[in-house]
Amino acid sequence: MAGAGAFQNIRVYYLAFIVYWGIVLFGYDTGIAGGVVSQQYFRQEFGLLNADGTPNKKRTNEVSSNVVSVLQAGAFFGALGSAPVSSKIGRKWTLVAFTLVFSLGAILTTVAKDKTHGLKLIYAGRVISGLGVGGISAVAPAFVSECSPKEVRGRITGLFQIMVAIGVMLSYFINFGIGLHIHTGPNVWRIPFGFQLVPAGIMLFGLLTVKARHESPRWLASVGRTDEAVRNLAYLRRLPEDSHEVAHEIAEIETQIEEERAAREGLGLKEAFFGKGNFIRFVIAFVIFLLQQWGGQNSVGYYAPQIFTSIGYVGTKNSLLASGIYGVVKVAATAIFVFFFVETLGRRLSLIISSVGMGTLFFIIGALLKTHPPPTVAAADPPPASKAMAAMLYIYVCFYSMGWGPLPWVYVSDIFPTRTRHYGLATASASQWLWNFVVSKVTPDMISDLGYKIFLMFGTVNIGAMAVFAFFLPETKGRSLEDMDVIFGSISAEERAAHIAAHEKGNSISSFSDQISRQREERYKIFKVDH
Repeated sequence: MAGAGAFQNIRVYYLAFIVYWGIVLFGYDTGIAGGVVSQQYFRQEFGLLNADGTPNKKRTNEVSSNVVSVLQAGAFFGALGSAPVSSKIGRKWTLVAFTLVFSLGAILTTVAKDKTHGLKLIYAGRVISGLGVGGISAVAPAFVSECSPKEVRGRITGLFQIMVAIGVMLSYFINFGIGLHIHTGPNVWRIPFGFQLVPAGIMLFGLLTVKARHESPRWLASVGRTDEAVRNLAYLRRLPEDSHEVAHEIAEIETQIEEERAAREGLGLKEAFFGKGNFIRFVIAFVIFLLQQWGGQNSVGYYAPQIFTSIGYVGTKNSLLASGIYGVVKVAATAIFVFFFVETLGRRLSLIISSVGMGTLFFIIGALLKTHPPPTVAAADPPPASKAMAAMLYIYVCFYSMGWGPLPWVYVSDIFPTRTRHYGLATASASQWLWNFVVSKVTPDMISDLGYKIFLMFGTVNIGAMAVFAFFLPETKGRSLEDMDVIFGSISAEERAAHIAAHEKGNSISSFSDQISRQREERYKIFKVDH
């Protein structure tokens, strides 16, 4: 693509930077609750301690799982509800609406104070925040993917996971700071929950102040606003509106849209899910996030202080500091992979390497935990076996960050056509939040009841299920969004090339389809004569 060299796609990166502040919310919200509930004053204030001051394991697990999981419950419905809203009013204004919903929930959790009604406000706020973050998680990657050129689409879409990792890291260090400096009073949970409004405010300000043309060109074309789509695409690519590159990309987009309209006029849910070449994409979108959630990362991420306590980092300071370091490693590893390797290794190979590496490390941690049980009382310096297990978790998150962290979103954003992308991303996001809810609900009891076996379980899922699933996925690296219908069998490569050529010459899709049909009839006649 001709243009401005290294800064050719700077406007797309800037748009992704604004949109993905909403994804910081995603990461921050998923990481903050486990640390808040682990604080001694929170446990004391909300009746999570026994009379002698020791933790009431049953009550602590119940409240921990509720505070974490009700967010996922709300997000499940937010993700599903985002599809019709996004299709009707566009990606940008859908994000604005869901950010406002999220902010309402954040305010409720922040104002919670007294022990009589405090937990109820926290639960209600987390559900409402979940509705907002679920919608954001479904729409944001679609918006960014539809605005990105194929040469850097994987890298830009992969920024999603970097922002998730940054959000998680921020939540760990805010909890660590609270644990060091604030030991009593409602600020123990008010400051962590209130900080949610910072990234929400940045995103909302960015969306409302960027140029009005910042809307998905693919969505604009799909609702008949072609002139706006051309202007928007030219602006994002930093090219003249009459350039060949813009004309060709618009031709690809319009070709795909017209093909879909001709074949799927009056699209309903049944046709969206079961149309030619569609069902397998929805299966992939659902299963890839089912496996991601059961692969262990979210159990470690949501309950990092509890996980590090289970391997020997006993005491609030030790467990929260170890969690913070884990967050830093995750951000660094994710950024290195997204910027330097996502378009080199490809989606499929990265997922295979990632799952085998994660599974191997989980088996090592499980074996160490079995043979070297950690101490049960706090110590200034954790024992060597605990340090070794922490090191394995840090290496583990590097493998996660090179595959099963960023790539499920990249892959799902790749495979759906414009007409069904909002359904596809909503299905993927709903699957993620559904299994997020289940995993976050059961993890505290699994940590308590399974001990070292929880790591063996995660290792088995990674190698026995995730690696095998990744092996059978089609590769999408370097292919345009419009190529996906060819990969999944909705249309042949020959028909797609012919349709694009017809569009570039100004012919209608229907007249060219007639020409292709006539050519097929001629070939059939020749075949009959020859045989």
